[in-house]
Amino acid sequence: MVRLNRIYTRTGDDGTTGLGDGTRLPKHHLRISAYGTVDELSSVLGLALAQGHEPLPEGMQADLRLVQNDLFDVGADLCVPGAQGERLRILPAYVERLERWIDHYNEGLKPLNSFILPGGKAGAAWLHVARTVCRRAERLVTELTAAENDASQVNPEVVRYLNRLSDLLFVLARAANDRGALDVLWKPGLGQHQ
Repeated sequence: MVRLNRIYTRTGDDGTTGLGDGTRLPKHHLRISAYGTVDELSSVLGLALAQGHEPLPEGMQADLRLVQNDLFDVGADLCVPGAQGERLRILPAYVERLERWIDHYNEGLKPLNSFILPGGKAGAAWLHVARTVCRRAERLVTELTAAENDASQVNPEVVRYLNRLSDLLFVLARAANDRGALDVLWKPGLGQHQ
């Protein structure tokens, strides 16, 4: 169990931060950037959930809260490099759940024949922002995987989870836009004629 008795420790005043295994790394290290971006993603989802003018559907809200919890698991996984052992790790079941949700929310959405311009309702717009932050987190984790001396230092399920999550966020944004009715489609070259 996590206990936070003190918010400041002063241990990071030298520009380093501690991993879950006790290792200290510079705060600009790729691993720290990766799980920091995962934390940023959770915060953006919090904004999508908090906007109250046109709230997201109740079921979607519950699913997104579970995703926020998952993102802490992802951060914990990235914070402790190495083999699974007794540490918290993202498992295939996380990805399988996201795939079920993608299929559920995608059902009944109008097929696309163009890319979507992010926007529409406020909740949908925040979900599009979350999707782009998720893609950045995925890029950082794949870069970390390539940069590590030992590929076992990064759980491959984390990459799969972030990849599938960005797909889910895209589908949720469409669902939040009145099941795609409020989606604005990209019109290639439109600005050439204005």
